[in-house]
Amino acid sequence: MTKLVNGDLCIFSGNSNLPLAQKIAGHLGMELGKIRVERFADGEIDVQILESVRAHDCYIIQPTCPPVNENLMELLIMVDAFKRASAGRINVVVPYFGYARADRKAAARVPITAKLASNLITTAGADRIMTLDLHAAQIQGFFDIPVDHMRARSVFLDYFKDFKREDLVVISPDVGGVERARKFAARMDAGLVIIDKRRPKPNEAVVYNVIGDVKDKVAIIFDDIVDTAGTLITVAEKIKEQGAREVYAACSHGLLSRNAVDKINKSSIKKLIITDSLPIRDLGPKVETLSVSYILADAIKRNHDGRSIGDMFN
Repeated sequence: MTKLVNGDLCIFSGNSNLPLAQKIAGHLGMELGKIRVERFADGEIDVQILESVRAHDCYIIQPTCPPVNENLMELLIMVDAFKRASAGRINVVVPYFGYARADRKAAARVPITAKLASNLITTAGADRIMTLDLHAAQIQGFFDIPVDHMRARSVFLDYFKDFKREDLVVISPDVGGVERARKFAARMDAGLVIIDKRRPKPNEAVVYNVIGDVKDKVAIIFDDIVDTAGTLITVAEKIKEQGAREVYAACSHGLLSRNAVDKINKSSIKKLIITDSLPIRDLGPKVETLSVSYILADAIKRNHDGRSIGDMFN
């Protein structure tokens, strides 16, 4: 059972996205806790908490973004350090949860790596995990500790709030993302279009059918992750062929690996909107980054005070 503590609220950060952690602490009117997270000469991770956390309500902010293995291991070692320092409660804040796409056996003799990563975080000693827009909602069930699954939807709703509703359609780039896109479309009072897509191999997509009408519409492709941007570009070109007037994309986690940014800047996508769940980079004129720091800060404060986090999204 999760421990309930009334100790001081403390915010700490690993190295994977320090600017986001600083923004979260700023929203809470706090400074980040003092911690040293360095490397030995051979690459091993060296962690020391530089202040007392005994009986405190501690929050470790560490998305497991690229380099995924480095950042995940750093998180696990930090959790172990807090456990051995007698923290009252160890809350792991993982805005982007790496390995989430391996959430089932999609072929014979493959691992379910999302479950493995969940087990590692739990075994290390975390009491709770707070995360944002998991690739699949069922990953919450992989953890044997409470999970607060938050949505970045509100930052995208604010961005698109002045668009004319009668011209809008929200695009789900695959069948698996229909529920996510449907909820966003309902909040936008927009139509919903579904893409029938196949993957002949990883990071490659082929569109077979567009289910719905996009002619003369402003289309918003709504997804959780953009990695190599192959799916995004393929879907955008297909719906432009079918008469869409403009194409936007909104994705919570902008991995943008390999030459993804170059492909987006050369594509028919007018603007790609992502969040700072991963570190902000200079991504060119077509990519815009919105902050989710206030969502995470609000969730941390509510959890510390014992108030509902679900009410944030109603």
